[in-house]
Amino acid sequence: MSEKRIAKLIASRGLASRREAEVWVAEGRVTVDGKVVTEPGFKVDAEVSEVRVDNKALPAQPPLVYYLLHKPRGYITGREDPRGRKSILELIDHLVFRVEPVGRLDFDTEGVLILTNDGDLANALSHPSLELPRRYRAKVYRTPDAADIKAIETGVFLDDGRTKPAKARVLEATSKENAWLEITVTEGKNRLIRRMMAQLGHPVSKLSRVSFASVALGKLERGGCRALTPTEVRRLKDLSEGRKPGSTRKKKGKGFAKAKPKPKRIAGRKKRRAAKLRGSKSNKG
Repeated sequence: MSEKRIAKLIASRGLASRREAEVWVAEGRVTVDGKVVTEPGFKVDAEVSEVRVDNKALPAQPPLVYYLLHKPRGYITGREDPRGRKSILELIDHLVFRVEPVGRLDFDTEGVLILTNDGDLANALSHPSLELPRRYRAKVYRTPDAADIKAIETGVFLDDGRTKPAKARVLEATSKENAWLEITVTEGKNRLIRRMMAQLGHPVSKLSRVSFASVALGKLERGGCRALTPTEVRRLKDLSEGRKPGSTRKKKGKGFAKAKPKPKRIAGRKKRRAAKLRGSKSNKG
């Protein structure tokens, strides 16, 4: 017997996100064996019970898919926007199966956005307890000094509390009193880097997430979308379970070269010298 929360079951069939499914259940649009269910946490076994949404049977379970999108600036990551702004859905309408973003990226931020219909993995990767690294390139006003970098590395006080220790370094100072920084954070607070840098007196004009966890943007062009490789998916699953990427893989076998021991050069020279001395003594005898 395999029971799932009703909202999670609906989401797994590609009809909606979990939050949307919870709303559908609360609105009375879902029935189990002909009876309306209004509790999103209600558990059901789809192999035993008949689940219907708006009086339509659930579709078959789709295969799990994983993608990387290079989100451009000027797009929201949600499906609906009261302000009528463009959504990333316009960039992925060619995908066969419905996917949801892992976390969010601000409207004016571009870069790495992972998309999947694997709800369990998405929720695990988004959980604050994992503290997964998110690496950004930021263009800021004026070049931060050593004190600014130290503040980022120890924590900056914001309205909602002190930020967690992060990593930062200046990549390049421009001729127009601007600078490019690389900043790596481990928390997903709303507009974190923009607020942090503004607090330090270095407002951000451009921001791009170049990697999330173990997935990097690479050469994927803006607006481009590609499937994650099996290795990338495996590493994300390792991270979601609290393991280091690839730490559970076998160390031997195809694709894993066994490291050769380094020659002990010093010991070798000592042995040759000792042998030479012994030979010299025997010749004298």
